[in-house]
Amino acid sequence: MTTTHITHWIGGQPWRRAARRHGEVYDPATGRITGRVDFADAAVVDEAVGAALGAFQQWRHTSMARRSTVLFAFRELLSARREKLADIIVSEHGKVHSDALGEIARGLEVVEYACGIPQLIKGGFTEQASTGVDVYSIRQPLGPVAVISPFNFPAMVPMWFFPIAVAAGNTVVVKPSEKDPSAANFLAALWREAGLPDGVFNVVHGDKPAVDRLLEHPDIKAVSFVGSTPVARHVYETGTRHGKRVQALGGAKNHMLVLPDADLDLAADAAVNAGFGAAGERCMAVSVLVAVDPVGDALVARIKERMAALTVGPGSAAGSEMGPLVTGIHRDKVTAYLDAGVTDGAALTVDGRKHPVEGEPGGFWLGPTLFDHVRPGMSVYDDEIFGPVLSVVRAPSFDEGLALINANPYGNGAALFTNDGGAARRFQHEVEVGMVGINVPIPVPVASYSFGGWKSSLFGDSHAYGEDGVKFFTRGKAVTQRWPDPSHGGINLGFPTHQ
Repeated sequence: MTTTHITHWIGGQPWRRAARRHGEVYDPATGRITGRVDFADAAVVDEAVGAALGAFQQWRHTSMARRSTVLFAFRELLSARREKLADIIVSEHGKVHSDALGEIARGLEVVEYACGIPQLIKGGFTEQASTGVDVYSIRQPLGPVAVISPFNFPAMVPMWFFPIAVAAGNTVVVKPSEKDPSAANFLAALWREAGLPDGVFNVVHGDKPAVDRLLEHPDIKAVSFVGSTPVARHVYETGTRHGKRVQALGGAKNHMLVLPDADLDLAADAAVNAGFGAAGERCMAVSVLVAVDPVGDALVARIKERMAALTVGPGSAAGSEMGPLVTGIHRDKVTAYLDAGVTDGAALTVDGRKHPVEGEPGGFWLGPTLFDHVRPGMSVYDDEIFGPVLSVVRAPSFDEGLALINANPYGNGAALFTNDGGAARRFQHEVEVGMVGINVPIPVPVASYSFGGWKSSLFGDSHAYGEDGVKFFTRGKAVTQRWPDPSHGGINLGFPTHQ
């Protein structure tokens, strides 16, 4: 079987030289190697940053009208070719085709938001702030910026950042996950076709050496990252130490609190959808369900019934509802938590290793898994597993359920299922997370708002996309102006006052 060669995209075209190091890309549904991706060393990263720096000198001066035209063209091309991009995602990540289309649609929302950059970036103006003096504010691009994205959303997560960065006049170097790298190159080719000047959008592939060089490079002005909390902390500390703006979105342990008055069928559907979609490889997946008794047993029974009916198979198969995990190493890591949970005293109610799979035996399969009677201190509760493992915790009251969520070191998202408006209002006011869902299990905000968590789920002050994104990729400048007027001449060494 032939393999695909995947290389960097620098200065508007694929990289032409031989790489010193490589990585292997798998089809998760078969376990077979399908690609070989070049890994960048510091010299390659420097080349990409150099291309971005050179292009910035032109792109920063390009009119808003022209930038918007390119953004709209990119949007149309991406929309027209979403099926092809979805196929690429399925082949390297393993998620089902409909889920891949869903992530592209959410990424398109941010592209569409960025198309409005002339409105989003405009400043303010105050006439006659002082006698004969006007004051106004403007926002300007930073320069070359880096986007370091994870494997679980190879199209959507980079699109949280680069559309706004490009629209605002910056140039970009994207470092996608080496596990599913081809989506980034596909997007780069679309940018070129849309009319983006060479060097404005670049892609380098690789692992930690490439990441660390981006974090240290003096010409990279800002870094956007999504990944695990330990790596997010490293990115934030290293990037800021080298004088960069950094938004580093980390891990999660998202809780879903179900009150006794909730519609249990709706809650069970939501728990299964949010817990096992994309095989649980989502930073907003529900991994802990907190059932306020006396509904725990009834809710678990409904969830088990729905889990048994899930079809696990290749993402390219029309009937598949859940695909494989991204790599064999990751599958084995997630599977190890099943034995650890039992050892810690949790009840393994549904063992995903026994779930039927409609796919090749060499694929990286693990079926949906359910633990009951989980408690803090167990590894299945404390750790971000990032797989199809749902843990049920029993709570005697709303107050104790809320306290459990707030005590967790992660603060990405949380959901409440209830028909009580007062409880919902209190929950959204008191819960210590960045994103809240009320009868919505995956509360990812629309593009006009911003995505981001609290506590160990975010390092930095800025969330992704929306108004936060515009501010992150620009810097403010205040201008105070007075045109020549003889009445303001003469020597006066006093501090200027506004009169």
